Amino acid sequence: MPSLLRRVKSKIFIFAHRRTLTLLDGEYGSVFKGRSLDFDELRAYVPGDEVRDIDWKATARHGSPLVKRYVAVRRHAVLLLVDTGRNMAAQALSGETKKDIAVHAAGVLGYLASRHGDDVGLLHGNSVDSKYLPPRSGEEYLERLLREVDASALLDSPASGIAEQLDYVLRYLKGRFLVVVVADEFLPDAGTENLMRRLRRRHEVLWLTVRDAELAAEAGSRMQDSTDVATGQGIPWPLSVDATVRAAYASAMLERERRRRGLFNRLGIAEEQTTGSENVLTAVFSLLEKHRSGTFNARTSAKGGTRAG
Repeated sequence: MPSLLRRVKSKIFIFAHRRTLTLLDGEYGSVFKGRSLDFDELRAYVPGDEVRDIDWKATARHGSPLVKRYVAVRRHAVLLLVDTGRNMAAQALSGETKKDIAVHAAGVLGYLASRHGDDVGLLHGNSVDSKYLPPRSGEEYLERLLREVDASALLDSPASGIAEQLDYVLRYLKGRFLVVVVADEFLPDAGTENLMRRLRRRHEVLWLTVRDAELAAEAGSRMQDSTDVATGQGIPWPLSVDATVRAAYASAMLERERRRRGLFNRLGIAEEQTTGSENVLTAVFSLLEKHRSGTFNARTSAKGGTRAG
């Protein structure tokens, strides 16, 4: 079977030149800015040491100035939290399956982490169950994670329910992670919002949304009903091309998007949307940039297009 990671890397090098990769590396590295040092020991102050490194309590006990020494943390833990419910077997806005886009997005983010020497793990599942593969290093392990995602999001799987995976992290996983969520487009309810808030307090959280296909077919398209994979409900083709129905549908989608953006802004979670695999690099760059700068206001239109990175 062809390597999924090799396919991801091929797309990266097709759509990104060296400067783009350098920028992506820089934005990824900035996620851990201010969290890359661990306390090592105390030692005597010498001229040239930073005054802010003086441990005043230890100095008072010892009688002479002592400074804290730190060592760099050379490896961080990145958790790819991927929706593999039935919703992800549906078609995305680009015409690809959402699962294929999720594999590509997870591959890009995992590859960036591997380039920085970080461990990468996976938590995936649906509304019924979750499966956890702990963070480890190496591209062979990353390939295993991508295959796990690829094999799990099926049309006969239970529906998506990201709250199940958020709850799993909060209940069972110890330590601090960079949690990168790759999920279906949805509007969180109050319970899910509370889980997202708690997750944000404990971990660095980035959120990448895979955009839905349009349920309402455009006028002039071939005569085919649209179906929501998650619920089995559909819109008959004659109804979907009705101007009044289409206007109501567009208005509802705009309102839902406004509420989604407001929720992520309120929680302080950087979120970006991707419409297809060709858009993933741009979306990832924008997502990392938003997280670094702390600006979560929408830079995109309500239709979800991303600005060029």
